[in-house]
Amino acid sequence: MVFKKGNIIKIPAPASKSYMQRALAAALLAKGETVLKNVSWCNDSLVAKKIIEDLGADTVQKNHDLFITSGFLKPKTKVFSAGEAGLSVRMFSPVLALFDDEIEFTGEGSLLNRPVEIIEDALKKLGVKVESNNGFLPLKIKGPLKPGKITVDGSLSSQLLTGLLITLPLLDGDSEIKVENLKSIPYIDMTIEVMENFGVNIVNKEYKLFKIKGNQKYKSTVYNIEGDWSGAAFWLVLGAVKGNIEVLNLDYSSRQADKQIIKALTSAGADVKIKPGSVYVNKNKLNAFEFDATHCPDLFPPLACLAAACNGTSVIKGVSRLKHKESDRATVLKKEFAKVGINISLDGDFMKITGGKIKIGTIDSNNDHRIAMAGGILNLIFDEPVNVINKKAVNKSYPEFFEILNSFEK
Repeated sequence: MVFKKGNIIKIPAPASKSYMQRALAAALLAKGETVLKNVSWCNDSLVAKKIIEDLGADTVQKNHDLFITSGFLKPKTKVFSAGEAGLSVRMFSPVLALFDDEIEFTGEGSLLNRPVEIIEDALKKLGVKVESNNGFLPLKIKGPLKPGKITVDGSLSSQLLTGLLITLPLLDGDSEIKVENLKSIPYIDMTIEVMENFGVNIVNKEYKLFKIKGNQKYKSTVYNIEGDWSGAAFWLVLGAVKGNIEVLNLDYSSRQADKQIIKALTSAGADVKIKPGSVYVNKNKLNAFEFDATHCPDLFPPLACLAAACNGTSVIKGVSRLKHKESDRATVLKKEFAKVGINISLDGDFMKITGGKIKIGTIDSNNDHRIAMAGGILNLIFDEPVNVINKKAVNKSYPEFFEILNSFEK
């Protein structure tokens, strides 16, 4: 899993759960056998796999390849769960709306506290009978979904748009989606890329209008799952502070939003080398940086760790994107980092983090996988020990994280 070559520590990045979930949805809708290569599992990806199996797909794994036989689209149950996966609940709701039987879509943990009105409103506009629990899960969905023209708000999340883009091409008429104030644009690029690989195309007009031809068919294919820049960002930050880390299985031409961690590391002064299929980072004098994370909000926790190790006060934009994550992530970062002596202030859409020494303390993950990972990285980049409560939160996206972390010498 982790190995040394000379004095360089090499860490393979896990499979991207963002690509994995999208590819699972496309494979479900494709008739025939699809092969997903380079798969690895986290809770969110396992949830998506269970959903497609409950919708009639057969899956068989051989080594790191997943064989999916689908084209059935016949629900085996009337109650589906998205676990704690925000993408799955937003992406699969339109898929479940293809059926004329009432289906209940629920979730677990923090997902039960995340609003779903945007799903409810959009599906109703497309002819679906939908009932939520006062704006929260569970959703009761009774289709069938119909083609049409709708407007959706993209300011909080692009994930519902992903679900609509994936599902509407299957309908027997054309559709249009007007999008207001779209954030997380790279994630829509990912969605469109996956769809194109499965033979489905849409017209994207500057991310403000999407024109979708009906009666399209997904085609089975062989698809490689990229390495995950979101999880890799923590190791790259560790390399910037401690030195000599190379993360493998990373493609810098990727659509993934979180590859922007390279820009932040470079701005802070880290020694970064982009190689074919990997990124190497070595330590250097680190100074405060400014960074706009509006379209890559998952970078806030590793960026907060980087800022804590920098001289001066760093400024990160995009706090408005953090309210409805696994936790109220901006508030949690401020509260938990304060426990180890790191000062974070929030000013509208900006987070300011002052670097310096830390004190012995304990960080509670608040059941947020990225807060747990941030705590683990802080424990390694500073001399004083940092304990993390509820490390198991990392199972959502990166189950091996602490196993890898424990292989390092403090």
